[in-house]
Amino acid sequence: MTTAVSAGGPATTPDRPTPHTEPASRFAGRPRYGELVIRLLLRIAAAVTVVTTVGILIALAIPSIGFFAEVPVLEFLFGTRWAPRFADASFGVVPLVTATAWTTLLALLVAVPLGLGAAIFLAEYASPRLRKVLKPILEILAGIPTVVYGFFALQFMQTTVFRDWANLPTGAFSVLAAGLVMGVMIVPTIASISEDSMSAVPQAMRQGSAALGANRMQTTLRVVFPAALSGIVAAMVLGVSRAVGETMIVAIAAGNQARLVANPLEAGQTMTGFIANAALGDSRVGSIEYDTLFAVGLLLFLITLLINFISIRFVRRFREAY
Repeated sequence: MTTAVSAGGPATTPDRPTPHTEPASRFAGRPRYGELVIRLLLRIAAAVTVVTTVGILIALAIPSIGFFAEVPVLEFLFGTRWAPRFADASFGVVPLVTATAWTTLLALLVAVPLGLGAAIFLAEYASPRLRKVLKPILEILAGIPTVVYGFFALQFMQTTVFRDWANLPTGAFSVLAAGLVMGVMIVPTIASISEDSMSAVPQAMRQGSAALGANRMQTTLRVVFPAALSGIVAAMVLGVSRAVGETMIVAIAAGNQARLVANPLEAGQTMTGFIANAALGDSRVGSIEYDTLFAVGLLLFLITLLINFISIRFVRRFREAY
């Protein structure tokens, strides 16, 4: 009961429901078909990704079983000679792995400093108008076809820069040219994701740091960067995965000689480069030469899966929620 004051004294009026309770009672118990449909579509999308991953694993594993029935696993993983098409065939995958490691390491040496530098500038120093202009321009690099990067690495970096200008002792191909240009390719990936993570850090943390007397660079490196560390690590791991799985750049610029690469100025063949080149050959389906494609592909899949698993554990451990 509520009371109302009048000239004759307090009077009582019957209770009435407040207006904001009417919509809740009106729609209570009604099924929300739109929400049910959205949930179903999201579950289907999640299931498709899982089924696709399992399907890829099965497609790689079945031919690989036939390969490892003839080639010992230890010989494949630790052998230092890769010559599947010769009369005295050898199936040691270490030369392909070392060339892949060289190109990935060189790509990270280029992409991580440039990508993080661009992210810091866009998130902490650039004005909103300048950020709207620079970020799309930076992301254009991600839209350039990789075959264009490959010919750029071969014709400009390897021929013009290394051989003509620098007079380096290198041949027609090198993992150095492929790795450096691959690093330029993945700069937008690292920069964009890192910039998004740094922009998500609350402004109050920056203001608190400034109130304690820190300048902008100190705030960026000691406050914003640690707070966005999980997203930055995720960006770098995504860049690693992109570099490990890149095909056209290494197939064009790194060469097709499967050998142990001790010097980045040498030519070398990566795992993806071997798959791209061997897939163009005339290997008979079901032969051991044909099954090598799936064995190398399975190893590449497992390496990428391991990298992503480690990154997920790292991100979950150091993730900060605001």
